[in-house]
Amino acid sequence: MKYNTKETESKMQKSVAAYENNLSTIRASQANSAIVSKVTFEYYGAPTKLVDMASVAVTDPKTLTITPYDRSTLKAMVKALLASDIGITPADDGSVIRLVFPPLTEEHRKSLAKQIQKMGEEARVAIRNIRRDANDDIKKQKKNGEMTEDEQKSSEKSVQDLTDRYVKIVDDITTKKEKEILKL
Repeated sequence: MKYNTKETESKMQKSVAAYENNLSTIRASQANSAIVSKVTFEYYGAPTKLVDMASVAVTDPKTLTITPYDRSTLKAMVKALLASDIGITPADDGSVIRLVFPPLTEEHRKSLAKQIQKMGEEARVAIRNIRRDANDDIKKQKKNGEMTEDEQKSSEKSVQDLTDRYVKIVDDITTKKEKEILKL
């Protein structure tokens, strides 16, 4: 019985999706609402995501506006934005918060490119760990007599082909994002 790679492939897809999600939070000089997706603030004693309590909109390529649903949360939101790692000082007029994205310096672009490389390597490691787990399952099935040696070799090759395909996807995403950051 050959090893079923559907679950392995599903895990690899989730790793790639998580990587893409992490990349979306990297601040380029373009306004991007994903940048505030992880920012939380205290709301009635509970940590609350900013995006759940405000309308976030890109008003022009360099400006992001955040309009709180409850105006009393404005100060807490500003405080949370200042405490976050987005690196932009928010400006508020009492009803709306504006984030103006400054152009990136060459040094900052290179540092972002290194950060993207590091995140890409973490995604590749996650995919290789999924491969290792699948290969361990295959060896266990072979040891238990559930598959022949030929089926084991074929199954391991299928898992390796999947791994190669998903590592290439991560590499392509990484290259694309680096080019985007470096050409701005």
